[in-house]
Amino acid sequence: MTGPTPAALGYRMLAEWELHAATWLSWPRREGISFPDSFDRVLPALRAMVEALIESEQVCINVCNGAHEAEAREVLRGLPVERISFHLVRTNEPWCRDHGPIFLKRDSDPKIAVVDWDYNAWGNKYPPFNLDEIVPTRVAEILNVPVFYPHMILEGGSIDVNGSGAVLTTECCLLNKNRNPNLSRGEIEQRLRDYFGVRDILWLGDGIAGDDTDGHIDDLARFVSEQMVVTVVEENRDDENYEPLQQNLARLREMKIGRRNIEIVTLPMPKKIVREGLRLPASYANFYIANNCVLVPAFADPADEIVLSILRECFPQRRVIGIDCRELIWGLGTFHCLTQQQPAP
Repeated sequence: MTGPTPAALGYRMLAEWELHAATWLSWPRREGISFPDSFDRVLPALRAMVEALIESEQVCINVCNGAHEAEAREVLRGLPVERISFHLVRTNEPWCRDHGPIFLKRDSDPKIAVVDWDYNAWGNKYPPFNLDEIVPTRVAEILNVPVFYPHMILEGGSIDVNGSGAVLTTECCLLNKNRNPNLSRGEIEQRLRDYFGVRDILWLGDGIAGDDTDGHIDDLARFVSEQMVVTVVEENRDDENYEPLQQNLARLREMKIGRRNIEIVTLPMPKKIVREGLRLPASYANFYIANNCVLVPAFADPADEIVLSILRECFPQRRVIGIDCRELIWGLGTFHCLTQQQPAP
């Protein structure tokens, strides 16, 4: 690494609830591997997501070519086109949270910057990923903003920040040897400080069953304000998620940001969803905070309404919208995994 780090230059990653200029998405490809034999069945959820987002902010959609753009436009037909823009940024899969740009901003400067973390499709699980790997730099070129290169593998879903110096992450993902085998925990922590502008690094343990990302934080616990975290808990003691989530809850109860304890709000887990013998990583923590709304995955589960009610208390100024994700979760992710926020100037 050469030159001053983003933190040294005054940059930080903003909290998701801070004002956005846009939300970025990567439109799925029919020939991709994310939705085997169910591509058409996920399209209603994608349309519903975009329809909600355009009431809030601009939606920028990465597409591979003109035909791909035409497919997306057909799905979105009838929606106000002035809030949707398409960009020729080729991708392998649609998980923009993980392969997309992570934006930084300085309080004294309206111009944003991009961090281009290295990407290996969650520990080389899903090749090819050559197109996804270069997405952040391509987006930075489109926006004509500077790019920083930490030379470390990191997916956006593996971290969550409060915008004021704290980051949540997990040991099972960030310290996994399939990501950065040559970096120590201390070196990884220093990269987080240098490239996100954080001080406090808050480590949880294991992820939920079925999560092929090795335990992304955005299925576990999320900041909803500078000092408050919502975290999922499993009430059924016989469920394989019960113990890991209890252990994470115990860790959160011991954590401080600065000198203050974290405030904790718990969310229930949906009932186990199994498809073709595979447990799917359904979690209400995978919500996305837009300017005017919060998109929450719903699973036709009795807990759906409980979660929406809790999140409405957390976000009283935003419309909290539940969207059926029973098909989308077959791709092993939902709204937070699909989105990446661009801060407003």
